[in-house]
Amino acid sequence: MFYRYLLGGALLTGIAGCAHHNTFFQRDARVLPPPTSALPPGTDSVLATAGRHYQRSGFHNLFFGKHYRQVWATPVRVPVLNPANELGGLTFEKRGGGFQTISATLESPTGREYALRTLDKDPYQTLPKVLRHTFVLTLVRDATSAANPYAALTVPPLAQAAGIPHTHPRIFYVPRTETNLGTATDDMQGKLVMLEEKFNGEENLTPDFGDAIDLVDTDEVLAQRFTSPTYQIDQIAFARARLLDILIGDWDRHEGQWRWAEYKQNGRTIYRPVPKDRDQVYFRFDDGVIPWLMSRKWAVRKFRTFRPRYEDIPGTVRNAHFLDTRALPEITAAQFQQLAADLQKRLTDSVITEAVRQMPLPIYALEGDYIAKSLRARREALPDAAREFYQLLAKHVEVVGTDEPERFVLERLSDSTTRVSVYRLPQKKKQKADPQPYYQRTFRTQDTKTITFYGLRGEDEFVVRGNVNKGIRLNIRGGPNEDTVIDSSRVGGWGKKTFYYDTKRGNNFTKGPSTADRRRRGVSSHAYDREGY
Repeated sequence: MFYRYLLGGALLTGIAGCAHHNTFFQRDARVLPPPTSALPPGTDSVLATAGRHYQRSGFHNLFFGKHYRQVWATPVRVPVLNPANELGGLTFEKRGGGFQTISATLESPTGREYALRTLDKDPYQTLPKVLRHTFVLTLVRDATSAANPYAALTVPPLAQAAGIPHTHPRIFYVPRTETNLGTATDDMQGKLVMLEEKFNGEENLTPDFGDAIDLVDTDEVLAQRFTSPTYQIDQIAFARARLLDILIGDWDRHEGQWRWAEYKQNGRTIYRPVPKDRDQVYFRFDDGVIPWLMSRKWAVRKFRTFRPRYEDIPGTVRNAHFLDTRALPEITAAQFQQLAADLQKRLTDSVITEAVRQMPLPIYALEGDYIAKSLRARREALPDAAREFYQLLAKHVEVVGTDEPERFVLERLSDSTTRVSVYRLPQKKKQKADPQPYYQRTFRTQDTKTITFYGLRGEDEFVVRGNVNKGIRLNIRGGPNEDTVIDSSRVGGWGKKTFYYDTKRGNNFTKGPSTADRRRRGVSSHAYDREGY
């Protein structure tokens, strides 16, 4: 969680160094047309601020950063929330379980669910009890000002143009007289809140999802993905979504930030990503002494500041590494470039203009022009960012089978390429093996250092062949059942290039000249973390 990492960085780095200022992109006189959207006539509205308490002195800002303090403290006109008048009448269902924001689930007469949560955050529950009543609480809460509380409003037009599912967030003020929010009432009164759809369960499907049959969380997707090849993630769709994350600087994309639309197609189950929780879009962090130190590559690298240039792709994607390695093992460099080029065409200047104009008028006046110019600059450099993202993923790749029997064919085609094909084997004697691989990718030696294969629970076969002068290191990790490994490949040089990890007994192993036998007692040699537990 953001606050836990921030606390760790603060305790490690202390107060040192010097202030860092962003001079890369100078503002110019050209500005976008002002927003034309306004509240409908007759709307009950108020002027309110998201967090006046983030306004601090210049001395404080020197050490802790200016961040978006002015945005948090600027009054904006927002509608007053009346649950009975929204979406046919919303009723309180339950209070949310988040530690940083106060949240509640509301239900419409049609059974659709909506999330209502405060814009401001409170890290009290995320801190150890011994620190909850110390200066650390103030320090960590102050870092909330690094996020733009209205940034999520700009994402729908961008996601819509990119072909990526999205919510439709709206900002409201909860009056102190509101009493229909159940156990969250007292904590939400007098605060700005965001209302948006919840994409949980089939009851929350909309026509936008086509013939989807359910909406599930990441844990369920990963659990199913590793049971059978008939469960597959739409990796192209996920790669597209991840490139949009990079474009808008959304670094907080761990597995809990996604839902998945489930489809049945030709006997297979396909999962397509549905992003949620856009709290860290356009993050601004390293503009003070302490946050500048904390965001260095040797500290809390994932706290990346949104600028016209991509300052650190590995840091930006760090929080999603676990999911990226499991959901993107098939995507090639060419596919990443095709996706980047397509997004460049889709995210036109007019789309970007429409997006930033979704912010309240005073916030647009403060930040709209800079965010729009930054988005345009990042769009132009998106192919380079996509290339760096691919290279990061391609360096060490995991190819994971399922609990069913499979054949992994690893072909060293040349000094520069290695082809990997994974076939589904019959579970019963009368069944036939699939003639076509359900996974196939050709890896380039210049991009990939290691490929690690996990057979999981099936009785799997690993076949390695090909004679080359140099090649990628292949790590084979079988599983608890009887596996067969046949390595007839030969790679020039003195070092071994195929490493077999498994138990000493219960497997069939044919060793080649380039094979290193790493079998031993115990099951840790082939253990695999399926769901991040």
